Amino acid sequence: MSDLCAEGPNPFSIGLLSKQTELWVLCTTARENGKLRGYCFSTLERVGGTPAVIIGLGSTVANNRRSTVLNALMNELFHRALMTFPDEDVLFGCQFNDPSGFDAYKQLADHIPRPGYKANGEERAWGRRLAKRFGIGNSKYDDRAFKVRGTGSQSSVLDYTSTTPEKIPVDIAALFDDHDASNGDTLVCHGWVAPERLAKLGS
Repeated sequence: MSDLCAEGPNPFSIGLLSKQTELWVLCTTARENGKLRGYCFSTLERVGGTPAVIIGLGSTVANNRRSTVLNALMNELFHRALMTFPDEDVLFGCQFNDPSGFDAYKQLADHIPRPGYKANGEERAWGRRLAKRFGIGNSKYDDRAFKVRGTGSQSSVLDYTSTTPEKIPVDIAALFDDHDASNGDTLVCHGWVAPERLAKLGS
């Protein structure tokens, strides 16, 4: 796992990876011919009674098939969500430090934050709940911008960089204008999947 991301923008150390086994219940992997191509730690739980898939640290191989790997990881998470919460709206939560990360959310509805949209109180409350779940203190989290100010160390994000960054919408990229990934800055993001949609995605 450490080797997979060693040359990328988020070189997760063996020590950081080892801690994930204490923080998360599940680890989803994607392999090609027996070789590890991607992984992500996660948990399925109820947050305040609401079904949620919380995605922790993860990474994909840095080659031209990385989008396929990301899709494979997300498809497995959708399947697990369907098996656990078959008849309910399910929230997905994750941290990104690059606009490419939103590729993981392309199947989700009403993802927050999003360009040109002012989040309401309940949506900001979800941001706070997720930040707490990620172990982020209130002093480091801006609940109106959904931004986390890092402390100079590697953050536990879904490490993914698009093969076509030039196609990322300008307004999505603007969400990260004042971010410093090397400092550990992140964006706490969430979105929803309705039962009918989840039945298709998780099949």
